[in-house]
Amino acid sequence: MTQKPYSAVLIIPTGIGASIGGYAGDALPVAKAMAQICDRLITHPNVMNGASLYWQCPNIDYVEGYALDKFAGGEWGLESVTQNKIGLILDKSIETELIYRHLQATDAVRTTLGINVQEYIITDEPLNVELRMAESGTSWGTIGNPESLLRAGEKLISNGINALAVVTRFPDDSDSQALEDYRHGSGVDALGGAEAVISHLLVREFQIPCAHAPALSPLPLDVSVSPRSAAEELGYTFLPCVLVGLNKAPQFTLNQNYHTLWAKDIDTLVIPASAGGGSGMLSFSGLNTQIIAVEDNKTVLNIPPELLGMKVIRVKSYLEALGVMVTHRAGIRYDALNSSIKSIKSRN
Repeated sequence: MTQKPYSAVLIIPTGIGASIGGYAGDALPVAKAMAQICDRLITHPNVMNGASLYWQCPNIDYVEGYALDKFAGGEWGLESVTQNKIGLILDKSIETELIYRHLQATDAVRTTLGINVQEYIITDEPLNVELRMAESGTSWGTIGNPESLLRAGEKLISNGINALAVVTRFPDDSDSQALEDYRHGSGVDALGGAEAVISHLLVREFQIPCAHAPALSPLPLDVSVSPRSAAEELGYTFLPCVLVGLNKAPQFTLNQNYHTLWAKDIDTLVIPASAGGGSGMLSFSGLNTQIIAVEDNKTVLNIPPELLGMKVIRVKSYLEALGVMVTHRAGIRYDALNSSIKSIKSRN
């Protein structure tokens, strides 16, 4: 008997201070464990990026946030690839020495991992990224010269590139309390919101995989850095995880063929219980998708999914979420494993 492949989506929005997934690759163990249950797991760079630390799982799809929303809305399908042709965009604002550090990291990834980064381009104008913090406590940002970024992407794509890695110069803020909090495992990643703005722009314009890594001056040694932030203390660049993620990131398609994954094929969505307002989450709530809300993953938001009419299964932890997914895949009611199951209802 042929059984339907089991597919799931894991979403942890960026820049909202998630206690799991709000730091440097600290949600990777969740994704890797979840991938053992699924035939295919779809998640996004905020979950998978761990600076210099990244081990690719063959059944995890690395999908940028804007594209994930389009996928959830049924507008784009995901088509698996053997290997993408990656182009690298470097912000003209980056200092010469820091540019070479990123190029060396790129060559290291090409040589040791065989990632197909074909060429790079420096933008014709400084991109002038600025960081912002909303009243809600979430991070966002602006880009001063988006046209320069788009021109660079267009040139690479005209040469056959079908995935874009972007490195922009972010403001150094080594004395800020926000950075101090982040390095010590609390607060909000001040860079995440601006990173999303940059990748959203490129994916919306070109409809190909894209991910971003910030360029920053190396920080002084702090021996008390939190383990959750420590991956970003290991080198001069956060680029390696982006290049590995893009290597086999699925392409976006409108083709209704056998190999394309669509939102209607997703069995389970897993989200933080306090962050239920995303576009993709709302789209999945209108489908026949089981939604699991994890209470332990605290954020600065207070948007319970039930408030938006979403029907969810609330669990305490990602460990419990994994158990619910196992029973779902097995075709077993999850509440049959404890004493909470109730008598069957009468429909008069």
